[in-house]
Amino acid sequence: MTNNTPLARPLELPCGLELPNRIAKAAMTEGLADLDGDHAGLAGERIERLYRTWAEGGPGLQISGNIMVDGRYRERPANVVVDGEQNETERAGLARFAAAAKSGGGLAIAQISHAGRQSPKAIAAEPVGPSAVAMKMPGGLFGKPRALSEDEILDVVDRFAVSAGELCAAGFDGVQVHSAHGYLLSEFLNPLANRRDDRWGGSLDNRARLLIATVRAVRERIGPGKALSVKLNSSDFQKGGFSFADCLRVVEMLDAEGINLLEISGGNYEQPRMMGFDGLEPVFEEDVRESTRAREAYFMGYAEKVIETASLPIMVTGGFRTRAAMEAAIEQGVAVIGIGRPFCLHPDAARRLLSGEWDELPAPEKHFRLGPGWLGPHSSSDLLKAANGFAAMSYFYRNIIRMADGETPKAKMNLWGALIRHQMQEGKDAKRVARLAAPG
Repeated sequence: MTNNTPLARPLELPCGLELPNRIAKAAMTEGLADLDGDHAGLAGERIERLYRTWAEGGPGLQISGNIMVDGRYRERPANVVVDGEQNETERAGLARFAAAAKSGGGLAIAQISHAGRQSPKAIAAEPVGPSAVAMKMPGGLFGKPRALSEDEILDVVDRFAVSAGELCAAGFDGVQVHSAHGYLLSEFLNPLANRRDDRWGGSLDNRARLLIATVRAVRERIGPGKALSVKLNSSDFQKGGFSFADCLRVVEMLDAEGINLLEISGGNYEQPRMMGFDGLEPVFEEDVRESTRAREAYFMGYAEKVIETASLPIMVTGGFRTRAAMEAAIEQGVAVIGIGRPFCLHPDAARRLLSGEWDELPAPEKHFRLGPGWLGPHSSSDLLKAANGFAAMSYFYRNIIRMADGETPKAKMNLWGALIRHQMQEGKDAKRVARLAAPG
């Protein structure tokens, strides 16, 4: 590796753990848990193989995809689930998962999450959320949620803590509490989704109460020597929703809690800015400056403002493609550069950037067309625009599956075919989960 790039600098986190370089394989949902036998969410050989492949590519940090703290409310049917004290078989699977993710010499952090109202109807006919506010999504993918009770909210806090403890005991270097992209903790922050009038809703202090309580419970469970990260939206990009001003106030709260790494992201399923899919929905101008939109990194402009006020290390994910832009971000105070989709085609991307072999990541998006026009001249409806986005996502899902099965990624792929195969697989997985969850 070359020492001429800032990306190659080690980084010591406040907890004492050290990243060998500044490139992170960001969290991407895998959908690879074993669903056969008696376990509905076990970490098995496929996810182990995938993370060992990525580890060999040289990132200083790997963050897992959603590991669910409640198997009833998953983001996908085949998520890994750690929703209580684990038995011997479950712990062994998690230990192999952690070892594979760390096998290249980098750190491994497990992302823990509760899907909330973004748990698909095929998994949860009645999902849960802060309030009974339905998703504004076409296609009927999500059921109308019911509002969590006080006792259930406290149970969510405990579930995050238990999951974190089990994962760290299995060998992960820490956990990332997922409070972005419209999942449960993010929903509580969002006044459009959270219309409660008790201590969990209303003011931002109340809306942030669940996140802060979760962070405190997780830290108590994992101890000071493990990394505690939070993924937080810079904005939901919805008028009247969680704003950047809200974000800055929550960052102050998290800074006071002493978390070790804050990842800045944005958007949710209703406004999927985190995927970089311009054209799916309009983005409000008060939330996104043109100067930010013109950059590679979707959220760099927000990160700069956070860095001005926060003392904790900042990770920025989304849109980075050139080594020059990554290096510039490091020099501007970003601690870690998160890369996602390029790793789906080039698992050795980190090593090639660090060695100087590559100055720019090959853009996976060049292999297909994004935007509402992809589905034809009449694709301006919300349903077709959503299908366009999900088809593009399916392209990356299929390549993740290829690596998990020991195959090489495939650059050129029919997006309609990828979408159909993905939906068929999700349907099969949902039926398996339902069968395993059925009494008797």
